[in-house]
Amino acid sequence: MAGMRGVNPRQMQQAMKKMGIKQTNVNNVTEVIIRTTDKEIVITNAEVVCVDMQGDRSYQISGDEETRELGSTATAAVASFPAGDIELVMSQTGCDKEKAIKALKETNGQPAEAILKIMTS
Repeated sequence: MAGMRGVNPRQMQQAMKKMGIKQTNVNNVTEVIIRTTDKEIVITNAEVVCVDMQGDRSYQISGDEETRELGSTATAAVASFPAGDIELVMSQTGCDKEKAIKALKETNGQPAEAILKIMTS
């Protein structure tokens, strides 16, 4: 990279365009999960750039990384429901995460029904 220090960003973009390389930001990404056979790598606050090089796409990801073992109860439970649904149930009922997830499981992932279930029990 030592030879690239004085390159103007605009010139770099033009050179990439001539070589058929196009970079685009992937907007509104909240998290990226890379799942292997035994673990998940979860990247939150993710920034994702798609690099298209003559039809071959690759993705550059940056953010906060956390590794979780597959099969752990927290991973399995959270993966089943969108984080927004869990947060909604928790905020509307004042319950903890486990109780919110349990209610969502019992109501087939319906947040409104989960809220009612917690509030009436």
